[in-house]
Amino acid sequence: MEMTRKKALGITLYILFVLVPIYWLLNMSFKSNEEILGGLSLWPTEFTLENYIVIFTDPTWYTGYFNSMIYVTMNVIITLLVALPAAYAFSRYKFLGDKQMFFWLLTNRMAPPAVFLLPFFQLYSSVGLFDTHIAVALAHCLFNVPLAVWILEGFMSGVPREIDETAYIDGYSFPRFFVRIFLPMIRSGIGVTAFFAFMFSWVELLLARTLTSVDAKPIAAIMTRTVGATGIDWGVLAAAGVLTIIPGLLVIWFVRNHVAKGFALGRV
Repeated sequence: MEMTRKKALGITLYILFVLVPIYWLLNMSFKSNEEILGGLSLWPTEFTLENYIVIFTDPTWYTGYFNSMIYVTMNVIITLLVALPAAYAFSRYKFLGDKQMFFWLLTNRMAPPAVFLLPFFQLYSSVGLFDTHIAVALAHCLFNVPLAVWILEGFMSGVPREIDETAYIDGYSFPRFFVRIFLPMIRSGIGVTAFFAFMFSWVELLLARTLTSVDAKPIAAIMTRTVGATGIDWGVLAAAGVLTIIPGLLVIWFVRNHVAKGFALGRV
């Protein structure tokens, strides 16, 4: 009983430790800049929605959210389209250099984004892809595809090969078998993969900021431009931070069961 109480106390303290910064951010988002700079308070003395109104009415702000969602969505779709057939090949076939190629894919994921920053910048500037959504999406694929292949290969290896053979005997073509039979069997793996691809692309700043300037600039980069002649607009910055957290929370809510299953299978 004593051990249970200690565990409960430890979990409670940990949850409070994690939630306090989020609560403080939410608290600041409903305050004016003067009140934030005036001192500490656990809740707003003069509740205001002005900070959120600025974000939803100023194109400089809300276009940043649209840009982020566009290239993140593109990245997730491209990652899945590339990783699904690649993972199937690694899980079902043995070929010369398969293990070496699999390891090489993972080494790309282990490298920091700054390593590829200059090559991407020069390449995209040369071919006219600089400051486009597809440029950021493709750059993020370099890191997301290896992770996606690794996760999906684990889920696919857990599907018996006899299912493939039975489907072929029943007259299924490979595309029909892959889409109608195989993919539903690994939907948890697809959900986990989409979650990790989304989260990396959503929070990554270095590539997204460097490869864009105006038309495709993400919200994370715009948040760093709140410094003006009068100083930092803390209230607007806090409101932008709250709105930036929401998409991640929604994604976690929708794929929470898939992520839990991925951890249970030991691949995540």
